[in-house]
Amino acid sequence: MLLLPLALLSTVTKAKVFGRCDLARVLQEEGLDGYGGYSLANWLCMAFYVSTFNTAAQSFKADGSADYGIFQISSQLWCTDDHSPSDNGCRVACRDLLSSNITDDIICAKRIVRNPQGMNAWEGWAMHCKGRDLSEWVEGCNL
Repeated sequence: MLLLPLALLSTVTKAKVFGRCDLARVLQEEGLDGYGGYSLANWLCMAFYVSTFNTAAQSFKADGSADYGIFQISSQLWCTDDHSPSDNGCRVACRDLLSSNITDDIICAKRIVRNPQGMNAWEGWAMHCKGRDLSEWVEGCNL
C-alpha cells in the first residue's frame, strides 16, 4: 500500500516549471527558433499561455480527452492515455509528456506545427500570441 503513494510522489517530483529564459535556452538548443516559420518568441508565448511553462500541466476535456505537458498536447490526436481513443500521431504515451525532460514534447510539437494549421493548433497561441509583437518573450535572455 505504501508503494503507490511513493510512485505517485516520484512522478510528481519529476515535473518542472521552467523560467522563461531557461525554457528559451532549451527550445533554442532543440532547434525551435524558426522551426515551421515561427520564432522562439512564438514558442515561448504559446507555452506560457497553454501551461505557464509547467511540464506537469494537464487539462481534461468534456469529451474524455486531455491535454498534456508544457505544450498541452492532445490525447485525442497526438498521444495515448488510458482515458480516450487516440490517433497517437506522435507515437508517445501522454504520461511521458509530463516530466521535466521535454525532448519528447518538443519532437511532438514539431510534428504538430508541420500540419497546415501550424501554430493555430494551439488556441492559447492563436488568442494571445498570433500577429503580436512578441519580442518581450526573449528580452534579457542573452541567447
